[in-house]
Amino acid sequence: MTDANCIFCRIAKGEIPCAKIYEDDNVLAFLDLAPVHHGHTLVIPKSHHKDMLEVPAELGTSIFSALQKVAAAVMKATGAQGFNVMQNNGLAAGQTVFHIHWHIIPRFDDDSLEMWEQGSYPDAAAMQAMAASVASHL
Repeated sequence: MTDANCIFCRIAKGEIPCAKIYEDDNVLAFLDLAPVHHGHTLVIPKSHHKDMLEVPAELGTSIFSALQKVAAAVMKATGAQGFNVMQNNGLAAGQTVFHIHWHIIPRFDDDSLEMWEQGSYPDAAAMQAMAASVASHL
């Protein structure tokens, strides 16, 4: 399944060029056009799925395998000391292309990038209430 209007579907079909890093039957990885650091790579399923809630579970093995291979290659190629794997779902989470994709971002000890500020629950009861609420929707 593809979406003719989706830029990532068009890249996967070879209609739009990319700086390809990895490809198999299900997955494509290529450099991000607007990298956080050189080597910043996108990993996408070739089939169109808007977000994580739409991806068939059986595709997960192919995606995770590609993420491992590509992340190891990015680390070696860039000399990075670490990496982030990021995946956004929905506008509120920062998703801008509505074809699920993962970012592999090489990280360096002195890169000055900061993670988001962490919060806390007011107490253990509030934390348990949230856990119960989420679990009730499974």
